[in-house]
Amino acid sequence: MPTRFLVAVVAILAAVGVAPLARADAEPAHTETCKAATTAEIAALFDRWNASLQSLDPHKVVANYAPDSILLPTVSNKPRLTVAEKEDYFDHFLHDHPSGKIDMSHIEIDCNVAVDAGLYTFTFAKTGAVVHGRYTYTYRWDGKQWLITSHHSSAMPEKQ
Repeated sequence: MPTRFLVAVVAILAAVGVAPLARADAEPAHTETCKAATTAEIAALFDRWNASLQSLDPHKVVANYAPDSILLPTVSNKPRLTVAEKEDYFDHFLHDHPSGKIDMSHIEIDCNVAVDAGLYTFTFAKTGAVVHGRYTYTYRWDGKQWLITSHHSSAMPEKQ
């Protein structure tokens, strides 16, 4: 087909309000705006979460989580899906006044999502207990702030 003929057909279709079909191998239009983030910004999200633990208020801790998030906690076999389930977990977890410290972190950042996985240590002021654990936090930018979409935590299987 001559090129002038194709140009004429496309012009006629455009004039009558019909969009030409996209090629099957064409990239879809990307309309999402990606939040620029640094490794330091994502690392600071743990500090925000840890500071909310220091408040000893389960509501403040759970405010770090997206409404549709999942918490797979260290000291409970039950996945926590709802706000009420997460608050129940933190109500009990906070009794011993925990404070966390990152020992090793690996952060990956993509468009409006980030993952922070590594090792951390919790010290419980009320009992003096120290627990070494593994963690994974996934975060999503909601247009205003980074929120936790999944949080998995488990105690280290081998004694140090």
